[in-house]
Amino acid sequence: MSIDRQALKTEMTGWRQELHAYPEFGFEEKRTSGLVARKLAEFGLDDVVEGVGGTGVVATLRLGNSNRSIALRADMDALRITEQGNRNYRSQHQGIMHACGHDGHTTMLLGAAKALAQEGGFNGTVRFVFQPAEEWGRGAIAMIDDGLMQRFPFDEIFGIHNMPGLPVGHLQTRRGALMSAEDNFEIILRGVGGHAANPHSGNEVLIAACALVTNLQTIVSRRLDPSDIAVISVTELITDGTRNALPGLARILGDARSFRPEVSSQIEKQMNIIAEGTALAHNVSAELIYTREFVPLLNDAALVDEAVAAARTFLDDAHVEERREPMTASEDFARFLEHVPGCFVFLGNGEDSAPLHNPNYDFNDNGLIHGVDFYTAIVRRRLSSM
Repeated sequence: MSIDRQALKTEMTGWRQELHAYPEFGFEEKRTSGLVARKLAEFGLDDVVEGVGGTGVVATLRLGNSNRSIALRADMDALRITEQGNRNYRSQHQGIMHACGHDGHTTMLLGAAKALAQEGGFNGTVRFVFQPAEEWGRGAIAMIDDGLMQRFPFDEIFGIHNMPGLPVGHLQTRRGALMSAEDNFEIILRGVGGHAANPHSGNEVLIAACALVTNLQTIVSRRLDPSDIAVISVTELITDGTRNALPGLARILGDARSFRPEVSSQIEKQMNIIAEGTALAHNVSAELIYTREFVPLLNDAALVDEAVAAARTFLDDAHVEERREPMTASEDFARFLEHVPGCFVFLGNGEDSAPLHNPNYDFNDNGLIHGVDFYTAIVRRRLSSM
C-alpha cells in the first residue's frame, strides 16, 4: 500500500523538531535512540536492536527470498555548541545543539523505514543503522567493534549528509574520494619561563610557538606534491604564561586533512622535523603527538552510478550532479567503507542555510522527503523484486 507522502512529511517534521529540541552528545544519545527504537517497532520492522556500539540502534526489514542485503546509515549525535535564534524547537539542553543536521539524517532514515515497511517493493534484507558519536569519529568504530558486520551482515551501504549552500531538491556525490581523512596533532614546547621584564634570563616558548605556527604552513606549500590536496590548520595555542610572565610551556593544537595514507605519513614526518628544528633554534624542546581520527571517504564508482540513477527517478537530471572536487571535511561513514562498498551523497539544505557547525544552523525540513525518496529508490534498485 502506497504511503501518503504529504502526511509522512508532516509527521517527519514533528520527529525532526523533537530531536532538535533534545540533542545529545556522542555516546549519550539515550533519549534519541529510545525514540528511534520505539518508532521502528511501531513501523513493524522484524528486529530492532538497541545498544549496538554503546547507543546505536540497528533494525532489520526482510521481504522476499533474496539473500542480498543493503544497509542505510544515519548519525544521531549533536555538538557542544550553544544554539542561537528563537525557533520554538530550540535546544533544551544548554550548550548542546544539532548544528550539523543529524536530527534530519535520523528523521530521513526513520521515514524511509516507515515507507519501506508499508510499501515494500524490494526483495532482500534492509539494515537500518542509526549510529552514535559521528562528530568525534568514534561511533562507526564502536559499532563495528561490537560485531555490526557479523551480527547484521550487509553487502553494501549508503548514507546521506545535508549540504548548506546546495539548493533543496539537489543531490551531489562523487566517485572515489569524496571526503578527507582527519589527523589531529598536538605539539608541546617546553622551556624556562620567567618575568616579562627579563626575557634573557630564561628560555621562554612563546616566540618559538609563533614561529612554529608559521613554519608548519610550509609543509603543504613546499614539502608535499602540489597535485596532492592537503590542509594543515592550527586551531589552538595555549601557554602557561600571563600578562607579566613569559611562558615555559606552550601547546599547539590543530588538524591535518588529506586523501591518501602516504600524504598523511609525510605530513607527520615533516611536522616532526619542523617542530624539532624550530625548537632547537629557540633552545627549547618539542614533543609531537599525532593521531589519525578519520580515514578518507572513498565512494565505490559503480555504486555512485547506481545512486545517481536512483536519484534521477525522483529528481530532474539537472538537480543530480557529480562533484568535481572532493571536500576536506571528514565523516566516519568512511569506516564502514573499509569493510563493504558503498556510496555517500549530499542533499541540499538550501542556498540560504547557515553553515554546518554554526550556532544559527538548522536542518531544512523541506528536504526530509528527498532523503526518504533516495533511500527507498536505492533499496528498490539494489534489491530489485523483478
